[in-house]
Amino acid sequence: MTVIQFPTPPTGTIFVFGSNLAGRHGKGAALTAVRRHGAIPGQGEGLQGQSYGIPTKDERIATLSLDRIEWHVIRFVEFAIDNPQLRFFVTRIGCGLAGYDDDEIAPFFKDAPENCMLPAGWRS
Repeated sequence: MTVIQFPTPPTGTIFVFGSNLAGRHGKGAALTAVRRHGAIPGQGEGLQGQSYGIPTKDERIATLSLDRIEWHVIRFVEFAIDNPQLRFFVTRIGCGLAGYDDDEIAPFFKDAPENCMLPAGWRS
């Protein structure tokens, strides 16, 4: 079994991961979020412990359309803007198990505030 390692976010940051609407955090960054950052099984979106889930899959674990993922990213960006005292470490949501490419997901974060640490190349 291959274990995927995710970078360790700086102390005090919120680990932002791709999730599913059922809140089954069994693989990828979602599993890391449960094991290391307080993600809550059964909660598919939002702040949970020192993590924040952005849905990229539905309740049946089918990949969401880009339009639906963008909607969830917009909600996250609004949350980050409303909480400037928090720092967010954003993983490559949608680019692992959901199967999208960075150039499809990164533009959704164009309005992310400076308290969001984005993957390499996503800010430009």
